[in-house]
Amino acid sequence: MRTFGLLGKCLEHSFSASYFNEKFYKEGIDAEYLSFELENIQDFKTLIQKKQLSGLNVTIPYKESIIPLLDDLSNEAKIIGAVNTVQFINGKTIGHNTDFIGFSNSIKPLLEGRKSALILGNGGAAKAVKYALDLLNIDFKTVNRKTSFNYSDISNQTTEYYHIIINTTPLGTYPSTIEFPKIPYENLNSNHLLFDLIYNPSETKFLQYGKGKGATIKNGLEMLQIQAEESWNIWNLQVVKY
Repeated sequence: MRTFGLLGKCLEHSFSASYFNEKFYKEGIDAEYLSFELENIQDFKTLIQKKQLSGLNVTIPYKESIIPLLDDLSNEAKIIGAVNTVQFINGKTIGHNTDFIGFSNSIKPLLEGRKSALILGNGGAAKAVKYALDLLNIDFKTVNRKTSFNYSDISNQTTEYYHIIINTTPLGTYPSTIEFPKIPYENLNSNHLLFDLIYNPSETKFLQYGKGKGATIKNGLEMLQIQAEESWNIWNLQVVKY
C-alpha cells in the first residue's frame, strides 16, 4: 500500500484526506492518505525518514517554509515561491505548485471580462493566485496589514476599479466562521466577483456579504479538487516533472 498525506499544522477540518481516501476506494487504488500535523516544519525531515511516503500535499503555514528542506523545485514553484505538492522520486523530494492551476481553472469561467483583482492576504496561497492572475492577464493589487496598501486603504474608487476580490487568508475558516476580511462590502454590487479559497464552510461571511450585494461568489472547493488531481498526476509520474 502506498501512503500519501497532507502536511500542515491544524488539519482537523481539512477535506483533503476524505477526498483522496474516497477516490482510492472508488477507483480501487491500494493507497491511504493521512494527515501529518507538525508543530515545526523542521520535523519534516524526521517524518520522511520514519514514513515511506509516495507524495505529500502542503498547506498553511508551511507552503513557503518547506522550500529550503526540499531537494529541488519545479519551474513554477521556483517562480511562485510556494509549494503545495511534494513528489518523492529517486530518493529526492521535489516541490511543485498545483494551487495556481486549481485557482486558474476554477475562476476562469466566471471572469466575464473582469480584468482587475484585489488579493486579500500575502501568504503562500496568495503567491499562487498572483502567478495565475499574471497568466490570465489580470491586473491585481495585494491588500495586507503588513504592506503599504492595507484594508483601511480600500476606498470607493478601489472597489469601482477592482471588480474581482479574492480572499487568500484563513479568515472565516471553520470553526472560526464569524471572522471575515474587513472590506467595505457596502460598495459591492453585481459587477463584482468574490472568490474565497476557503471551502469549509461552503459560504463564508465574506461570500455571504458579497452575495447580499448582488456579487457573483465562488468558494475554494473546486480549486481544491482540481489541484488535488494535478497533485495525483505528479505523484504517479516516473520522472521528475519540471
